[in-house]
Amino acid sequence: MIVSISHNKKKYEADLSRAIDISIPMHSKSVTAWYAPNIQISAVKNGDWVGDTSLGAPVNFNNIFFNPHAHGTHTECVGHISKEKQSINQSLKDYFFVAKLISIKPESYNGDKVITRDAIESRIKAHEQFDTLLIRTLPNGDNKKNKNYSHTNPPFFSTQAMQYVVEIGINHLLVDLPSVDKEKDNGALACHKVFWGNSLNTRKNCTITEMIHVESAVLDGYYFLNLQFVPFENDASPSRPVLFKLKNKKN
Repeated sequence: MIVSISHNKKKYEADLSRAIDISIPMHSKSVTAWYAPNIQISAVKNGDWVGDTSLGAPVNFNNIFFNPHAHGTHTECVGHISKEKQSINQSLKDYFFVAKLISIKPESYNGDKVITRDAIESRIKAHEQFDTLLIRTLPNGDNKKNKNYSHTNPPFFSTQAMQYVVEIGINHLLVDLPSVDKEKDNGALACHKVFWGNSLNTRKNCTITEMIHVESAVLDGYYFLNLQFVPFENDASPSRPVLFKLKNKKN
């Protein structure tokens, strides 16, 4: 199925039969962070009855225990850091975006790996207009799909880099990291706060999606993004961002 898309006075086409899923599947050995145990998926037990067809039940009937911030690809809203409870299901009401994918090798600085303003700015031209940005960090190994990020000090954004993201009008940021902030920052969450703003100017409908994985074969450039998530009334939810390559539409 080919669809036509108009964006900033330009026309594109996308083939919806050629989806690029950039989410990480959730299972017992999936990617984890924040010192959480692995996802637990187990059959319901009710007396002698066990919800497992291999044990004689008519259906498989599992409980799943997980934390959306610690397990797999997830999308979060300002409710992640605000004193007021806010829900991703109420914050995100648009699900299709024109997005740009860029690849960045974090720079070494005082023992950390940092995504800098210069690195982002050098990959975006002054005339470009889009509100959704995907950042793939390099190197880009398959270990991102099942890595335990706890106590590893993963790469993170500098506050100047996040200020630039906000300055160019990015409302939806997707990264292949467990956080845009340093793992151990004494609760500062400086980049989260820069992204969502202060109490007088909160960007309530903006989102951050973490722990995506974009295969290396997917080239940097523009994509049509469908950002799917489970409609939990919670600050974050497991999500499934799906990309479709954009092509300039022929007249």
